[in-house]
Amino acid sequence: MITVLANIDAIFRKELQGYFRSPLSYIIAGFFWILTALFLVLVSQQVIQYAAQNDVGRQMGQGGGAPLDVPTLILQNFLSVMGSILLFILPVLSMNLYTEERKRHTLELLATSPITNWAVALGKLMAVLAFVVTLIVPIAILELFLLSASKPAFPLPIFFVGHLGILLLAAAVLSLGMFISSLNDSAILAAFLTFVLVLVLWILDFLGQTVSGTGGEVLKHLSLLKHYTSLTQGVLDSSSVVLFLSYVGLGLFLTAQSIDLIRFQQS
Repeated sequence: MITVLANIDAIFRKELQGYFRSPLSYIIAGFFWILTALFLVLVSQQVIQYAAQNDVGRQMGQGGGAPLDVPTLILQNFLSVMGSILLFILPVLSMNLYTEERKRHTLELLATSPITNWAVALGKLMAVLAFVVTLIVPIAILELFLLSASKPAFPLPIFFVGHLGILLLAAAVLSLGMFISSLNDSAILAAFLTFVLVLVLWILDFLGQTVSGTGGEVLKHLSLLKHYTSLTQGVLDSSSVVLFLSYVGLGLFLTAQSIDLIRFQQS
């Protein structure tokens, strides 16, 4: 067990160092930070403006409903936008997890090494997920700074559950992308196929609405969008957590099987 953990740690450190040495990683980070910071400002302005109009309508007796929970609306709308942005970025981050090994002709060495395929796949996934965390943390600090101005104080559990949704979404997409990366030596193709797969899983909720009965309910349950939205609304539903972890486990399992096939061909 100790040996397995040491192998995972070694793979994790090697892969994470590779991200911080890659110019592409810094380009992705800069793009992500600029885009998300811009949307944070735009979403905040739109929600505040809408809330102000709602208050004016109520005061003039023109309806408008109850006062709006502005901080919560800002967080929910922003996390929705961030999730959409990540759907484009995560396939790019996962595309080189195994395609680079193929190009360097080291995939066969990995497949026949004493290190288990599970350990390699888990170490790679942990490294790319750690890099994603470094992208999210600065934006999360900006969100906290913005939400700290609200009165009464914004409930932090909603904030943490929403960002747990971000991490679970990222882990699921990266795990599935890693599997696709292990199947071919074209990084661009791996990114494209991952994006298509994730897009399908994202819109299953809409597809489920067009199907009646049990089939429709199954499609809705498998939707990334449905469960991600639930978490961004501050609802810590065990079924949502289990679904995301199931996708993570599926990606790891399929990746290990893919590398096992190479090991079998080499034997």
